[in-house]
Formats: sequence, C-alpha cells, structure tokens
Amino acid sequence: MLQVQFIKDNQKLVLEGLAKRNFANAEEIIESVLKADETRRKVQVLLDNTLAESNALSKEIGILFKSGEVQKANIVKEKTSQLKEQSKELNDELNASAKELQDLLFQIPNIPHSSVPQGQSEEDNEEIYKEAEIPTLHDAALPHWELAKKYNLIDFELGTKITGAGFPVYKGKGARLQRALINYFLDKNTDAGYTEYQVPHLVNEASGIGTGSLPDKEGQMYYVAADDLYLIPTAEVPVTNIFRGDLLQEKDFPLACTAYTPCFRREAGSYGAHVRGLNRLHQFDKVEIVRIEHPDNSYKALDGMVDHVKSILRDLKLPYRVLRLCGGDVTFASALTYDFEVFSTAQDRWLEVSSVSNFETFQANRLKLRFKNKEGKNQLAHTLNGSALALPRILASILENYQTEDGIQVPEALIPYTGFDIIN
Repeated sequence: MLQVQFIKDNQKLVLEGLAKRNFANAEEIIESVLKADETRRKVQVLLDNTLAESNALSKEIGILFKSGEVQKANIVKEKTSQLKEQSKELNDELNASAKELQDLLFQIPNIPHSSVPQGQSEEDNEEIYKEAEIPTLHDAALPHWELAKKYNLIDFELGTKITGAGFPVYKGKGARLQRALINYFLDKNTDAGYTEYQVPHLVNEASGIGTGSLPDKEGQMYYVAADDLYLIPTAEVPVTNIFRGDLLQEKDFPLACTAYTPCFRREAGSYGAHVRGLNRLHQFDKVEIVRIEHPDNSYKALDGMVDHVKSILRDLKLPYRVLRLCGGDVTFASALTYDFEVFSTAQDRWLEVSSVSNFETFQANRLKLRFKNKEGKNQLAHTLNGSALALPRILASILENYQTEDGIQVPEALIPYTGFDIIN
C-alpha cells in the first residue's frame, strides 16, 4: 500500500507510474485519496480539540466541587456531557473517513521501478537473459500429460473424481519425483542461507491484506466461510506475515526464509488447451523464498535471488529464459518482477516457473513492518519474494525434455533424491 504522504509529495511520479501500469481512472482515485485524507485530518483536529476541551472542563468541575460551587459545577458537568456526545460522533466520523481512505488506498497498485518497460500485456515483456540448449526429441515424443499416463505417474481423472479438475493425483515414481524436487529445492535454498519454515496453509484476513492478496480483486483465493480463513495462494503470504507488526533493528537484516507449501488458486476463467495437464492447476506445490531487506540493499538482494533461481535451473539442465515484466503485466504489489520460463520441447512453448519480485515498502506498509534506522527513527523495510521453484511446470518440462525412446531420464541433480535414474 502506498503511503498517503508519499502520494502527496510525489503526485506526478505516482500518476506516471500508474500510467505505466495502464491503471484506469488514476487521476480520479488519487484526487479522491487526497480529499479523503484532508477530511480525515479535519475530523481528527475537531476530535482532538473537543477531547482537550472536555478534559479541561473535567478538571474545572473538580475544582468547583472542592470550592463548594456546586451549581456552577453542575452547569459545567452538563456541558462536558454534550462534549462527550460530540466526541463520540466525531470518533465515528473519524473511523468512517479512515476506512474510506484505506479502501481507496487498497485499490492503488505499487509504483513500478524505473527499469520496468512500457507495455500492455505479457507480449510486451522484455527478455533479458537466456540459457536455452533445447534438446532434440525422438519422433514419437509426447506432451507430459500423455507421458504421465503412459508411465503411470499422474492420474488427472482420479483427481477429478476425488475433487474436480485441476487437482491431480501423483503416483509411484511420479510422487517420488515430486517429493525429490521439493527436497532438492529446499536443500538448495537452505545451503544458500535461507532459514526453512513450515507454515499454516490457511491464513486470516489480516495476513491476506498484509501481502496484498486481499482485497481479492481477481477472485483467485479459496475462502472458508465457516472459519473466516483463506487457503494460501503461495507460501509468500504466511511467511511474510511472520514479521507483521515487527520493529526490527538494522543488525537484523537480511531475513531470508524458505518454505514448501501446497498452493491453492481458483484460476477463474482458465480454460483451453494451453492449460492442459500440469500447465494450470487449482492445487500445486511450490517452494518459496522470502527476504526482508534494508531499503538500501533490496535491489542487490533481488539480483542475488535471480542468480539463485538461475543456478537451480542450470543444475536441472533445463532451457530457460528470464523476462523483465512490463508495466501492464507486473503484479499488483510488485515494483519490479522477473519471470523465469522453461522451454517445453514437446509443447514447443515457454512455461512460467518462477516470479522473483521486489515489493519495496508496499507490503511493509500494510504489514507495519519497520526497522529503527541509524538516526533512531522508524522506517519501513523492503520485502521480496520468489518461487524457487513452482513444481508443476518444472515437472512437466523434466518429463518432456528428458524423454527418450527408452524412458524418461532423471536429471543428475535429482538422482540422490529419487533413488532411480530413469522412469520406464
């Protein structure tokens, strides 16, 4: 969430950033924010003055009673009763104006970093790096959903029977390969200095708001109405909220966390051949990395996270590329996002497997996540997160790119985790 003072001090910058995002009605909503803030401030002044007058009269009442001026004391007492009623009305008005302001701020996305390119959609994202030794497959090569059926690795129909479409069942070596990837990713992350966490898979509303997942503008989160809880769309939500409301010291930086969780997304409106098999799911596994950083170091940390994800894909020997997302495709809370895509040779297309983002102070402002700087003042931290990695499309790419006429080879880096080197 943007800070009101930042909007007031940088109105031109904010409007330019929202224009880069192709954000509709930017001028109108910024004007509404400034008016709502002015109203809130005026009501706050009136409330403060009323409370101050009421307190002063309360002291006067005590003095009058002590001096025996009971009649005067009762007259003043009646006035304090009126002031208390005014205070209650003003307090209700203040709460309403504060909620109006917050609701407006919740609608405004983060301001893109200066390096974010102009663009309307994913078609305008900028490729900045590629390692793509694309394998040549045999003539009878299959897409992963056919391979999963052929080698009895994943049962999509059984998942539909148990739950519905988008909830696959992994079996035998398919389940072993899935577990191997999870353990491999966690080991890579902890070896790089990330502390492993096991976190809840449901969160409360405050946690969803803290990371920008709520309000849920796209209807992607599953909601458990009976308990007023949400199934997590990613481990980013519970892990980042570990630090909600904290006041850190500069010596605490960096805070580097990793966690494996299942992820739940409604993926409303996702249909067609491009989402077949593992390409788009309602439940999937992901290993996440989260960093809490000093603002002076957050973009250096972002570069380090990008290099870390590169090293994982390099170890798996998968062809991949890195994209800098354009203004029209960058996520709501992010200031700068890099997407990683692996090439699916059997499908002849690039598949997104990771997003690595710097949110700057956007999440920290919602989370009230601050640190005490060298001057002794409280300052908002920067938050970052990335997938390291999301499993479905990685698994799909391994099945497709490593297939041979004799079976599916297991990437060398995973053999110690699977206990087998081929699926046949």
